[in-house]
Amino acid sequence: MGSKLQATGYKLKNKKPETWSLEPEAYFMLIIGITGSLGTGKTTVSEMFRELGAEVIDADEISHNIIKIDSVREKVKKALDINSRQISCSNFRQQIAKIVFKDNKKIKELEKILHPLVIKEIKKRFAVSEKRILVLDAPLLLETGLNKIVDKVVVVIASLKEQVSRAQKKGFSRREILQRIDYQIALSEKIKQADFVVDNNKEIKKTKEQVKKIWRIICNE
Repeated sequence: MGSKLQATGYKLKNKKPETWSLEPEAYFMLIIGITGSLGTGKTTVSEMFRELGAEVIDADEISHNIIKIDSVREKVKKALDINSRQISCSNFRQQIAKIVFKDNKKIKELEKILHPLVIKEIKKRFAVSEKRILVLDAPLLLETGLNKIVDKVVVVIASLKEQVSRAQKKGFSRREILQRIDYQIALSEKIKQADFVVDNNKEIKKTKEQVKKIWRIICNE
């Protein structure tokens, strides 16, 4: 336990993530990275861990907040060559998503701006947390290399049919859903890098049972 994140199991002497230094303390922190794909139920599983006592850090929520910052918006517009007439301030993130998922080059440009800022904020939250177990809910955990700073990787899976059905209920078109799924690492590949897999195809009770089992294993290590 604590094999991947250098700061795991230690109090952070310097609170600035870019200059972390370690000071041994009496408690041990474990960080669980939860990932999957669009519509597999990552957030549902993360909330189950929260109910068991973990602190949840939501990478998507952090990204949402960062893109609300005026200076970040301007960088995004400039990088994607978008003028103010093409896009409104309301629903900025959703409109940007519709633009970039049609062009992989634009996705990469967007990620160059957002990912370093998101990762920096995630590390800040790691640094100030006093919980023994943290959960990082991150759709692109493996794609961004965030799996290198967690101790355990949980991959949440569901059938493509379930993924599409769930995402459509959130307002995505089938085309948008498939574009986003295709951009991410395939679930079959993510499973190979998982310490635990949660099958979220079945009823919620079955998913909770799997989460509780993982929790017991982790707490007893």
